[in-house]
Amino acid sequence: MRVDDFDYHLPEDRIAQYPADQRDHSRLLVIRRDSDVLEDRMFYDIADYLRPGDLLVRNNSKVIPARLYGVKEGTGAKIEFLLTKRLENAEGDVWETMVRPGKRLRPGDRVVFSKQPRLAAGILDYSEGGTRTVRFETDGVFLEVLSEIGRMPLPPYIERESEALDKERYQTVYAKDPGSVAAPTAGLHFSEELFAKLREKGVDTADVTLHVGIGTFRPVKVETVEEHHMHFETYTVPEETARKIRETKENGGRVIAVGTTSTRTLESAALADGTVPACSGSTGIFIYPGYRFKVIDGLITNFHLPKSTLVMLVSAFAGREKVLAAYKHAVEDGYRFFSYGDACLFL
Repeated sequence: MRVDDFDYHLPEDRIAQYPADQRDHSRLLVIRRDSDVLEDRMFYDIADYLRPGDLLVRNNSKVIPARLYGVKEGTGAKIEFLLTKRLENAEGDVWETMVRPGKRLRPGDRVVFSKQPRLAAGILDYSEGGTRTVRFETDGVFLEVLSEIGRMPLPPYIERESEALDKERYQTVYAKDPGSVAAPTAGLHFSEELFAKLREKGVDTADVTLHVGIGTFRPVKVETVEEHHMHFETYTVPEETARKIRETKENGGRVIAVGTTSTRTLESAALADGTVPACSGSTGIFIYPGYRFKVIDGLITNFHLPKSTLVMLVSAFAGREKVLAAYKHAVEDGYRFFSYGDACLFL
C-alpha cells in the first residue's frame, strides 16, 4: 500500500490559523460508513447523532507550554527549545528536546531561560533524530515555572507565534494531566455547555490519558505504508473508564472515541476479545487499512494532513475512498483544516 494513496489537494487558505470564535461553533461533517451521503452541520449539532447510553472516550492529557527561548551561557547565542518527551526513569527533570540552532549545543553546554524565576538547562547528550537530552534546573517546581515562562507549542502549519488566547484554546476544557506537546485536537470543539446538553440526553463520558509527542507532526518519509514505524507514547486507562466501556458494550451503547489519540489508546489497551482492562503502557500502534477495530464504534476527529498516519487511521475506520471523497467535499465547501479547524463525525 503506497503512502501516495492517502494524498489529497489542500489549498493553503484552508489551514486554520486561529480557532473558531466559540469552541462548539466550528463546522461538523458527518460521515456514515454505511452510506455515501455527507451531512454538513455545526459541531453543537453533534447531540443529534448521539444516543442515550453512548459513551464518549476523551484524552484528558494537558498540553504543556513546551516552547522556550533562552541564551547559551558564555556566548549569549539565542537558543530555542521544544520539549518533546520527559524521560521517566532519569533523575530530576530530564527531557528529550528539539533545539534550534542545534549545531551550537553540545554535551556540557548550558542554556539560561529565566533568572526570576530561575530556569536553566544542561545538555547531557545527543538523542534520536537530532534532539538533545537535557536536565532542567530551577529553584521552583519545574512544571509551574514552565507554565509561567513557556509558550504553547503550536504546530508548524500555524504560521504565527503563539498568543495569549492559545493558552486557553489550544487546550481542551477537560485537560487534566500535564504531559502533551500537542493538543488532542478533536476535543477542542467541546464546551462545558455542550457536555451538559449531552449529559441531559444520557450520553456519558470517560477519560483516558495519552501524552501526545512531537512525532504527531513528523511526515511519513517512506514510499509504502508498511515500512513506516510509529513513535511511542505513554497511555493510561483508569479503572472507572474500563468499567464504563464494559457496561456500555453490555447495554448496547456505542463507544465513540474523541480523537485519534483516544482511538490509539483504546485499541492498544484492548484484549483480543475487545475487552479494555484498566492499564498503563507505551504504544507505537500503527492503524491503517486492513486493521480490525476491537473497541470503537464511532470517531470524532479533525481533518488531517495529506499522506499522514492519521489519514490512514480514519481510512482504516471508514474506508480510504470514502475518506478522500469526504475531504474533497470539505475542501470545496470551505471547511477549515487541521488543529484549529473543523471536525468530522464518523459513524
